[in-house]
Amino acid sequence: MPNNKKTAGKRAPAKRKLAEVFGLGEVLADTSRKEWKLGAPIGQGGFGRLYLADVNSSKAVGSDAPYVAKVEPSQNGPLFTELKFYMRAAKPDEIQKWTKSHKLKYLGVPRYWGSGLHERNGNSYRFMIMDRFGRDLQKIYEENAKQFPHKTVLQLGLRILDILEYVHEHEYVHGDIKAANLLLSYKNLNQVYLVDYGLAYRYCPEGVHKVYKEDPKRCHDGTIEYTSIDAHKGVAPSRRGDLEILGYCMIHWLSGHLPWEDNLKDPNFVRDSKIRCRDNISILMDKCFPGKNKPDEIAKYMEKVKLLSYEEKPVYQHFREILLQGLKAIGQKDDGVLDFGLAENGDFQRNPVQK
Repeated sequence: MPNNKKTAGKRAPAKRKLAEVFGLGEVLADTSRKEWKLGAPIGQGGFGRLYLADVNSSKAVGSDAPYVAKVEPSQNGPLFTELKFYMRAAKPDEIQKWTKSHKLKYLGVPRYWGSGLHERNGNSYRFMIMDRFGRDLQKIYEENAKQFPHKTVLQLGLRILDILEYVHEHEYVHGDIKAANLLLSYKNLNQVYLVDYGLAYRYCPEGVHKVYKEDPKRCHDGTIEYTSIDAHKGVAPSRRGDLEILGYCMIHWLSGHLPWEDNLKDPNFVRDSKIRCRDNISILMDKCFPGKNKPDEIAKYMEKVKLLSYEEKPVYQHFREILLQGLKAIGQKDDGVLDFGLAENGDFQRNPVQK
């Protein structure tokens, strides 16, 4: 998955190995003895590599392969963390069941197809097979002069709320929501998927919520510009933190700015700025949207996040209703179409951010 350049909290063993490059046609056998054939390498993230993949057959893996294999040296930690999430919460049948019972057109959680260990040249590698995806939203955001249309931002928010509700109901929080971790479907450009569960945290094992505890050793975990106030304080991630992170993302996508973006190397400054903005949401809105045309639904969303206690289960539908009202206010509806081209009406003029 996309490499994180500004992630403060992915602490790692000092001497992790980078996975060696596997050849075309290498066959991996997962724990159920199903065989997967590797195609061309398509990326590198952290210490792992990504390959096109398909079910093993006599045919070569083509450029239209429907799967991706993520491979890391077995002693590395991030893929192991991801695997625990995928094995617990991302089996295709489970996702399909949820999608149907909640009457969703789709759910943007990658499906887990298999995993295992693979020995090569005396080294052990852990691998996972998942769906193939298209481009990440960060690339599209940068191509769009760092701004998305108002309608598209609200629709992204709605889809991400669907994802977070599912992830949270399976006892996990994501902890690193951002455009670089949101990928379009390979075949349907109106579908977006939340990937990279390397920071996923089981906040409620066996139904018992973790207690609120500030740990100086864990301060500022996550991607610094978006991470939650709880994370800045070293508190284990919880549901309210994911919703807070989504709020910062929507503001950034709409305005192109965050008040603390010029001081990302000073995490305490970022933390204190977020606390000031949480205590007075109007300050946050004035700084990011200096003109008169402010997205009221975003302010309402942030106010509602502010009211959540650490262990509280959000009423996700209430947050969805706020964003749906925002669509209605600009004469739009949730039609499922993700249009990333900026229109003249309903979008926000680029203004210098107020510090």
